[in-house]
Amino acid sequence: MGRIENTGELADVTSKFTVRDFTELIKVGIVNSNTITAFTGMWLAFQLNGISFIQNLDIMFFTIVGSALIVAASGAFNNVIDRDIDGKMERTKNRPTMTGKISGKKALILASLLLIIGVGMLFMTTWQAGVLGILGVFLYVVVYSMYAKRKLVSNTVIGSFSGAVPPLIGWFAVDPSFSLIPVMLFLVMFCWQPPHFYAIAIKRKEEYRAAGIPMLPVVKGIERTKISMVFWVVLLSVLPFFMTELGMVYVILATALNIGWLVLSFYGFKMKDSLKWSRLMFVYSLNYMTILFVSMIVISIFL
Repeated sequence: MGRIENTGELADVTSKFTVRDFTELIKVGIVNSNTITAFTGMWLAFQLNGISFIQNLDIMFFTIVGSALIVAASGAFNNVIDRDIDGKMERTKNRPTMTGKISGKKALILASLLLIIGVGMLFMTTWQAGVLGILGVFLYVVVYSMYAKRKLVSNTVIGSFSGAVPPLIGWFAVDPSFSLIPVMLFLVMFCWQPPHFYAIAIKRKEEYRAAGIPMLPVVKGIERTKISMVFWVVLLSVLPFFMTELGMVYVILATALNIGWLVLSFYGFKMKDSLKWSRLMFVYSLNYMTILFVSMIVISIFL
């Protein structure tokens, strides 16, 4: 009788699955940010190669929607994989896969459908974009979520590979030939992610410890994490000088943003309240990425 009652309760909860639950399942914030970087890569490929985007609206549609769907699928797969640890963390304990609003089986089916449709759309642009989409999902779901996140202190760096793939997808959907700009876009995203996510890890240090996740602040301490964050911001500061194809206005703007982030990063060694500093770093990182990628789009129009 107990089993029947529990099943009925679960079915009742599952039936109340809402739009908000869906957005939490697919991690809509990550979907939005990754779609923006994919759009930037695509847009720059159009602009810098003199290709009319008006005449290629189908490519724009398949690239943007396809990228959004595979990122959404990755988020859903991650939620299913992390059910054993999400309940131990305050920020993840109310995910629909934890509350029972959607079962693991249904979440897997939904993720699979999103993945199949998304990859299919990317292959309708170029085969390179489709392969990159598959690679990005594999790196995030299998390499990061199933292994690195749980076993390695370098998990954040390893996870950055998948997060840096969307702008490559956008570029190669339009221009499948090799060039420097898409490589730089990849490196910008790759180097941006560690200081961004380390800021979150410092704030959520004890939650990660309780969940048994070997994040850098948990294993090596906050001061060691600050050093690593400075290292990645320094690497970011070099990249604009390899992107002169976007013009000096971009180089100057990106350099100014990098200097500001460097100053804030070094200030962390003086600031006594590390939690407050990590919040400042997190906010700066979000604004940094938004301003940087929007500026790429706007500046490229006038090139």
